Amino acid sequence: MTAGEHGQAGESLLEYPCDFPLKILGHTRPGFAQTVLAVVKRHAPDFDDATLAMKPSKKGKYLSVTCVIHATSRAQLDALYQELCDLPAVVMVL
Repeated sequence: MTAGEHGQAGESLLEYPCDFPLKILGHTRPGFAQTVLAVVKRHAPDFDDATLAMKPSKKGKYLSVTCVIHATSRAQLDALYQELCDLPAVVMVL
């Protein structure tokens, strides 16, 4: 794929504002979902808690938290991803 197919470096393929799904995978621990939710709300204050979905792994070692935020900019998403990735219990953010 060429740069033309995906835009120039630093350009976003998204048009803001838009609804943007996030999947946060982490170790199952007490308070994990609440911590993730607090970070999401710090970066997307209009996030609706009712849209949060959680799914434990088959053996219960991991918990997947899915949130759909109303993204307003790439800077917002970058900051949100960084803060989520910095959480010790988070394994991956997609």
